[in-house]
Amino acid sequence: MSINQRESLAPPVSTLPLRTAWLVLVVVVLADIMDLVDSSVANLAGPSIRADLGGGQVTVQWVLSAYTAAFALGLVTSGRLGDLLGRRRLFLLGMTGFTLTSLACGLAPDPVFLIFARTLQGLCGSVMIPQGLALVKIVFPPQHLRKALTPVGPLMGLTMVGGPILAGWLLHLDPFGSGWRSIFLINVPFGVVALALGLGVLPRRGGEDPTARLDLTGVGLLTAASALLIVPLIQGRELGWPVWTYVMMAAAVGLLALFVVSQRRSRHPVITPSLFRKRSFVVGLVIVAGFYASLSAFVLVVNLLLQQGMHWAPLRTGLTLIPWALGTAVAVLLAGAVLAEKLGRATLHLGLSVAVVGLLSLWWSVAHWGTGITVWKLAPALLLTGLGSGLVFVPLVDFIIGDATAEEVGTGAGLLNAVQQFAGAIGVAALGTVFFARVGHPSAGSYLAAAELVFGIAAGLNFLTLLLVGLLPRHAQQAHG
Repeated sequence: MSINQRESLAPPVSTLPLRTAWLVLVVVVLADIMDLVDSSVANLAGPSIRADLGGGQVTVQWVLSAYTAAFALGLVTSGRLGDLLGRRRLFLLGMTGFTLTSLACGLAPDPVFLIFARTLQGLCGSVMIPQGLALVKIVFPPQHLRKALTPVGPLMGLTMVGGPILAGWLLHLDPFGSGWRSIFLINVPFGVVALALGLGVLPRRGGEDPTARLDLTGVGLLTAASALLIVPLIQGRELGWPVWTYVMMAAAVGLLALFVVSQRRSRHPVITPSLFRKRSFVVGLVIVAGFYASLSAFVLVVNLLLQQGMHWAPLRTGLTLIPWALGTAVAVLLAGAVLAEKLGRATLHLGLSVAVVGLLSLWWSVAHWGTGITVWKLAPALLLTGLGSGLVFVPLVDFIIGDATAEEVGTGAGLLNAVQQFAGAIGVAALGTVFFARVGHPSAGSYLAAAELVFGIAAGLNFLTLLLVGLLPRHAQQAHG
């Protein structure tokens, strides 16, 4: 193929003024806030939803998990669809659907309707999110990209705590007597604003690949494998891990193996093969998996310990995590403004080391203070854990997609989000099982002992993740070299 032919097939990119590019970032950040908050707020509102709509424990579990399952199922395929159908078009379509399904969730008359609406909401989120990150990568010049990517990291972490805090406040305030419905209805005005702004500023060409095709066999295998993995992870702990959950997970592994084989033979693979030739991308995803498995389990266990073990109110529990959120925010700003660029992978070494110290401090605090634990006694350990987590978010995103090409970024962003979701689900399932097995007969003492065990395991998992950082290039900008 001649140079001219290759240039004619190069992904088209709209050139935007820098001021407009920052407005694109605002739209994408709004979308990320809506998605990430929505994936966490329902956990705190579960008892209120059950009290209002009825349904058994498994029904409520699906109300909480239908969003995560649908979101994870659609992520990688949606990233590829952006190459085919246009990233602007799919982003706006996903945002419209997300806003409408949020309204449907807020108006749900019964649990079945709410589960259906949450599933559609998750699918719309999976369509929207990969396109947003890809558009940000496309519209910013390389010298401004790190500044643009800085908000992506904090959103991944801060909303894990911001969601429950927001839900606690809304449930406490009960605006217009809406109760739990307000946690979904609050998305509607944000969605309308993001849509109006997006229609005006999103580029009409976003690096799409005109030669791309959709590999239906690959999509089918990946979707089926994901479903066979997610369903038992969601319901296994609640049902006591019956035999069928292990059968489904084993089948998922088999289908994933078939997916890998099919991708090697496909002319238009679902996941861009060149991504897996980038050391920073592959190692970065493994680090993401370990980090988010630990992080999700940490957030779950803190909530279970304080609400069920210590019988604290949801609002008090949410506010207890403010030191963690504050530490995360400060560290993210430091990493994005100074450390990630100057120190490179050393920022990850520092962040994961501090996170290990923070989790071990949390373990010591719970073991030492026991039932005499207070918000202030937990604050130093939570602050340390937040500082460590915040130092990890920005450089991780930088290493994984910082040097992705226009053809790779949509799939890469989708895969990054998918690994985050799967790792979180696996961390919650595995360490949640460890936690409840240790609790045994519920009492404050057994909850404290179970929390100590999980905090220790989470610290160990972060330490193992820390050892992998040495496999990354010293700086993200060297990853493509």
